Amino acid sequence: MTKTKQQVSVLFMLFSILFCVCLIAANILETKQISVFGISLTGGLIVFPVSYIINDCVCEVWGFRKARLLIWTGFAMNFFFVTMGALCDWIPGAPYWTNQEGFHAIFGLAPRVAAASFVAFIVGSFANAYVMSKMKIHDGGKRFSLRAILSTVAGETCDSIIFFPLALGGVVPTEELPKLMLWQVLLKTLYEVIALPLTIRIVRKLKSHEGEDVYDNGINYSIWQIFSIG
Repeated sequence: MTKTKQQVSVLFMLFSILFCVCLIAANILETKQISVFGISLTGGLIVFPVSYIINDCVCEVWGFRKARLLIWTGFAMNFFFVTMGALCDWIPGAPYWTNQEGFHAIFGLAPRVAAASFVAFIVGSFANAYVMSKMKIHDGGKRFSLRAILSTVAGETCDSIIFFPLALGGVVPTEELPKLMLWQVLLKTLYEVIALPLTIRIVRKLKSHEGEDVYDNGINYSIWQIFSIG
């Protein structure tokens, strides 16, 4: 089943909305430090891996070109949210406002951290989509589970390698950074593995409902061809 469309379906639109919500929610949840089995992590771990699962579903069903549109849409919406949060944080509070410190802790994202987050997201997300797309062509559509896991490893590795040194270099001891990066990759990949049975069912339902199962033969993988979706 292959189709060429210069339009998006309702289901693709709903997945895109969920993708954007996950990214924005991850920004807020990242401000809380949590402990999982004695391992210190950020709250964003709860929701951020869902964006990679959505990326896998979109790339598998609709192909790399629509995944590219999804990624840039998520980037734009997240950038808008972070910018508005920073602007509101910068505007002086009312005389009776007493929660500025808490508000700043959530929305006063440092420019260095914000830049690192945006760059890491773009590189990691496109690495995930590229591996999914290329492996699907190579395997003839078989072994979805393997490419879903390996694409997550590729994406999360790129994300962590970029984000942690850029955002936390000089803040976190140098010898601790590799540990942080490794745990992020391992736990987010484990998240993908646990969710895999549900992901497989969703992908099957999507392919059946949409009547699509796109193979990206001969496409342009440039990340800048944003509106080339058909």
